[in-house]
Amino acid sequence: MSETKKSLNFLEQIIEEDLAHGLDRSKLKFRFPPEPNGYLHIGHAASICLNFGLGLKYNAPVNLRFDDTNPEKEEQEYVDAIKRDIEWLGFQWEEVLFSSDYFQQLYDWAVVMIKEGYAYVDDQTSDEIAEQKGTPTKAGSDSPYRNRSVSENLDLFEKMKQGEFEEGTHVLRAKIDMSSPNMLMRDPVMYRILKRAHHRTAETWKIYPMYDWTHGESDYIEQISHSLCTLEFKHHRELYDWFLDRVYDPEKLRPKQREFARRNLSYTVMSKRKLLQLVEEGHVNGWDDPRMPTISGLRRRGYTPKSIRDFSETAGIAKRDNVTDLALLEFHIRAELNKTAPRVMAVLDPVKLVITNYPEGKEEMLTAENNPEDEEAGFRTVPFSRELYIEREDFREVANKKFFRLKLGKEVRLKNAYIIQANSVVKNDEGEITEIHCTYDPDSKSGSGTEASMRKVKGTIHWVSIEHALNAEVRLYDRLFTDEAPDSHKDKDFKEFINPDSLKLIKNAYVEPSLATVSSGDNFQFQRLGYFNVDPDSTNDKLVFNRTVALRDSWAKIQQKK
Repeated sequence: MSETKKSLNFLEQIIEEDLAHGLDRSKLKFRFPPEPNGYLHIGHAASICLNFGLGLKYNAPVNLRFDDTNPEKEEQEYVDAIKRDIEWLGFQWEEVLFSSDYFQQLYDWAVVMIKEGYAYVDDQTSDEIAEQKGTPTKAGSDSPYRNRSVSENLDLFEKMKQGEFEEGTHVLRAKIDMSSPNMLMRDPVMYRILKRAHHRTAETWKIYPMYDWTHGESDYIEQISHSLCTLEFKHHRELYDWFLDRVYDPEKLRPKQREFARRNLSYTVMSKRKLLQLVEEGHVNGWDDPRMPTISGLRRRGYTPKSIRDFSETAGIAKRDNVTDLALLEFHIRAELNKTAPRVMAVLDPVKLVITNYPEGKEEMLTAENNPEDEEAGFRTVPFSRELYIEREDFREVANKKFFRLKLGKEVRLKNAYIIQANSVVKNDEGEITEIHCTYDPDSKSGSGTEASMRKVKGTIHWVSIEHALNAEVRLYDRLFTDEAPDSHKDKDFKEFINPDSLKLIKNAYVEPSLATVSSGDNFQFQRLGYFNVDPDSTNDKLVFNRTVALRDSWAKIQQKK
């Protein structure tokens, strides 16, 4: 096997083998088939990157098909959100299609199946059908309606279609094998009665096809060459092929279903149903809450399309279900933003610092590098004055030798500015420090070339000029759950593991004035603090920033201390 072959994932190997065995390369066609019943999450991103990535690799079309067979849960809002997320990730589909486009064709094929003895109308309740199906170790028993005449089945199915029966009273079942070791082959339901308005077909249909009947036939109609599904559909493959056998024309391409492991991410849940619970019960602020694993949530938090694509590529395509560490996703956004995000200064927990020997009323503009990782990023000017804000945690009255920030009697460098020494503090009645009084060395200005400017001190801290600082709201987001696998505990509800500290709101942070003209979605590194982006809530009058990720992965250390 060549080196190129070795580097292929197992799905690419399958495609290459099919091409080697005569599949016309021009017949390659893929699809991404979400159900529009929720927002896409990072698990869907893996499938998006896989299918659209294969399309790019083989120069083959990729359809976006909405498997919209359940009018109870599907909405146009989700259709629009899914389109938006795919385009944001950087992919473009060949056609936008809907399984509902094929409702008439599916119905017509079902009628043919009844005529050929492959389907029948069953009057049993869902509970009766479930009981009659048997167990994995015990064969099922035939429905008392299994051997109805073709004419009676056709008449009943037409009445189901016309809405003459109530929901739950009749279903159409495929006639396969009630003793099959694969429970899905024991006369599965093809149609059920649902008198609900559909987001596209409105009140036209009173019966709706089940997923297993719809999915493979939709692939066939669209002439999809490789139908790539997650592992939970592996046992469905036999039924997928059986349904195809009922309609297959040898003159046409026959789709091939193959399965890969779904992407599970630590410290979150990936079930749409559970994500919907979080939204509806108010544990998060909507589908795009930056703590959610949804693509829209990650986008709002400051993740980029490239970081998600790179994460998907690194995590790879597996044959077995596994959990990918959230730290890998965080690694990729750090790696990208380290190269691209402008550096700025912000103070989240301010304490006033007064440079007592700096002339009152004096201001100067200091030069600061925008991004040391990008030579073309250039420089900006930052105003400096007598009174500054620094982080409260950057000062201690008394500290040991390992504390390299500001303490009484010791020196630090102010980033891009001067060396200062702390001399005294002012406290309020509660004993809280309200001001730190310092002196500075006027010859120590960064970049001035003087001997004093080259003097080495162990600590450097960031700051903002009080007179010029902009007030900002900062939202510090952390992992939504404290447990690595919150939905894996059979004896506990996954919501018991919600992290009470997943959002810390800071109303009175201060940022340098260069951020006055930012736009929603802009990314920055707040020096020494982490990577942040501008939230859509931000306005000219009220800046709002979300923490995308800390500069380093501190979660493991925090957990070890607990």
